[in-house]
Amino acid sequence: MQNALDEAQTIVLLGGTSEIGRAIVDELVSSSTRTLVLACRRPDEAGAERFARDGLNVVVEPFDAAATETHEGFARRLAAEHGDLDVVVLAFGVLGEQTEFDDDPGAAAAAVHVNYTGGVAASLAFAGVMRRQGHGRLVVLSSVAGERVRAANFVYGSSKAGLDAFAQGLGDSLAGTGVQVTVVRPGFVHSRMTRGMKSAPFSTTPRVVAELTVAGMRKGKHTVWTPGILRYVFSVLRHVPRPIFRRLPLG
Repeated sequence: MQNALDEAQTIVLLGGTSEIGRAIVDELVSSSTRTLVLACRRPDEAGAERFARDGLNVVVEPFDAAATETHEGFARRLAAEHGDLDVVVLAFGVLGEQTEFDDDPGAAAAAVHVNYTGGVAASLAFAGVMRRQGHGRLVVLSSVAGERVRAANFVYGSSKAGLDAFAQGLGDSLAGTGVQVTVVRPGFVHSRMTRGMKSAPFSTTPRVVAELTVAGMRKGKHTVWTPGILRYVFSVLRHVPRPIFRRLPLG
């Protein structure tokens, strides 16, 4: 359970190799943290030693976002083995190439399944655990790509738009239960996922995303834009006519 200083004792990272997710964990871990669970599809790549320190039990668990039928049992087992789950960070996802998706609808469907269906199943599974324990924080990594979907990555953008809408609704449905949902909307983030891609305006880093996310959580924000200026940029872009939007240099 989180202490009076809002420090989590148990943290779960779904997408245990995600650079943004791990940066958020770096910001969250304190001397009060007793257990960190890194859940990922390839446990041998989790790099648990990165977080090793006295008093912190770092656990690596196999987790497949696409295997949605396993999520509820997984969440229940973690709670049974580690006690109350204070913060769960949902950081898994697939970016993919739009040109590949254009030629392979099956690959597009698989990516959407991970990003959206997997996110829905995992969020509901852990929200159920948190509702029963009466507290907890679910952090869902969305993207500005879902705020106004671009032709350059519309499969990915549409999956994030769906996840973002779902997470907002989930947060509203949990009002009064002691469980909070924080939706994080990063812009272009320099990371392994975007390596080799053309940078977009207001690009940022996993570290900055993490700092703004945790600062927003501690202020009780439901939505965190990273960087914050993107909130105002997209309040304009949302209303730009499509013929003009298509020609904008948005990366």
